[in-house]
Amino acid sequence: MKNLKKIKGDASFRQFFRKQNNGYKSIVIVATREKFKNLIVYDAINKILNKNKILAPKLYSENYNKNYIEIEDFGNKTVFEILKKKKTNKIKFFKKIINQLQKIQLIKDKKIKNFKNNNYTIPKYHRKLLIKEASLFCDWYAKKNIPKNKMNTFSKKFKDIVSKLTLKIKLKNNIFVHRDFHVSNLMYFNNRIGIIDSQDALIGNKAYDLASLIDDVRFKTSEKFKNRIYNLYIKKEKKLNIHHFKNDFEILSILRNLKIIGIFTRLSVRDGKKNYLKLIPYTWKLIDMRMGKNFIFQDLKNLLKENFKKRIT
Repeated sequence: MKNLKKIKGDASFRQFFRKQNNGYKSIVIVATREKFKNLIVYDAINKILNKNKILAPKLYSENYNKNYIEIEDFGNKTVFEILKKKKTNKIKFFKKIINQLQKIQLIKDKKIKNFKNNNYTIPKYHRKLLIKEASLFCDWYAKKNIPKNKMNTFSKKFKDIVSKLTLKIKLKNNIFVHRDFHVSNLMYFNNRIGIIDSQDALIGNKAYDLASLIDDVRFKTSEKFKNRIYNLYIKKEKKLNIHHFKNDFEILSILRNLKIIGIFTRLSVRDGKKNYLKLIPYTWKLIDMRMGKNFIFQDLKNLLKENFKKRIT
């Protein structure tokens, strides 16, 4: 393909190129690994979002046999870049993000025709998957930092605690979950917030995407600010059991951030992407904050304190 300029990628196996067409630009996504998810599923989820009047990149063309799709270009302005500027009214902007999240959570479509003319159904966020994801902490981070003779005991205790925590989750898996809903995956395009990187979407817990947004490891905010954003969301939810929601929010935030520490370690060890390691100390801070004084996290707190006296990267 002509007129392609490589642009910065992310933590996935995909490559991104900006293409200059006659009068407009587009993004070409190339994926040779996890091709079905990164090309077919990504477009299918975008179709569901657009069908529900949520801004997501439209498909221009596809050549699945040659490992690429061409999609709408939302430019370079992420919401993360906007929020980093001192003059931005952060609360005002987060109100827009919360509005967008609550629209996404109203989506009822679970099935759509993909560009191969087959039905794609969004899977459920099963408990087993939550446990498997949190266990990435064990499989990569703990394995790197705990002596071999202690690893089996740690692994068994960790997985047992995580399994018990997932049993304490109260809300149903009945909500569209983007699964990576944070300000780096939101674009500001034509005065609207656009959603990217949605190929991992599942039908899951209502608290998950809010935890992803508020306890974002890339965007540091104070506990006071986090509470304000949380309350912005709660005030607009009329039929919510706030005690169940808070319970699930804390559990899912902790499990998600344990997973993230595992993923960042894997990116460093396996893929040589060491720049993610600098985000681990803040991820630890978020986990410690959410464990707080809540007795349901006491076993996890004790295990982590015993094995990670220093929050090493």
